[in-house]
Amino acid sequence: MAKTKPGKKDLDSYTIKGTNKVVRPGDCVLMRPSDTDKLPYVARIEKIEADHRNNVKVRVRWYYRPEESIGGRRQFHGAKELFLSDHYDVQSAHTIEGKCTVHSFKNYTKLENVGAEDYFCRFEYKASTGGFTPDRVAVYCKCEMPYNPDDLMVQCEGCKDWFHPSCMGMTIEEAKKSDHFLCSDCSSDDDAKRSLNVFPVSPSLEVKVETKRRKR
Repeated sequence: MAKTKPGKKDLDSYTIKGTNKVVRPGDCVLMRPSDTDKLPYVARIEKIEADHRNNVKVRVRWYYRPEESIGGRRQFHGAKELFLSDHYDVQSAHTIEGKCTVHSFKNYTKLENVGAEDYFCRFEYKASTGGFTPDRVAVYCKCEMPYNPDDLMVQCEGCKDWFHPSCMGMTIEEAKKSDHFLCSDCSSDDDAKRSLNVFPVSPSLEVKVETKRRKR
């Protein structure tokens, strides 16, 4: 194993204390918070190393939950959504509670069953400024909100846009039973189509957009 600093060595893996689960750099893990009332933190392991006393430390890159971000949790954020932050830390490997999987947004929406250890990430988050990458996302439905994978949506056969049943005056049961769906624009004689807008994700960007609108 390659030595990094005197008395320290890189490790290829680490077995979580009290389990037979093995974690390696690149894996996502659940880490025990100091406040036991809080949910476990989620992080991606960047590096594992041991000192001369065999104390194992992990360098991690934290994922933030929406409520931990500057803008807070918003309507379109999923219950299992995380942001990959630019916040790195070194932690004792003993604080690792278990493994988890942070899926891409696309792969998460394809899961047939979402387990307790399944999460998804569609944004990178800059902790110091509250900025997101990407800083804008497409919006759907008459309410013009970004897609929340926890909410059922139905696709219009005409314009191919997606809509929340409640926004179209339908119940979820009616939407699930519907084989063919046309939105109000496509079912009328009005050929005018709503342009595909984008939603500013960062709070600061949203303020700028709103300010520009007021000046017009």
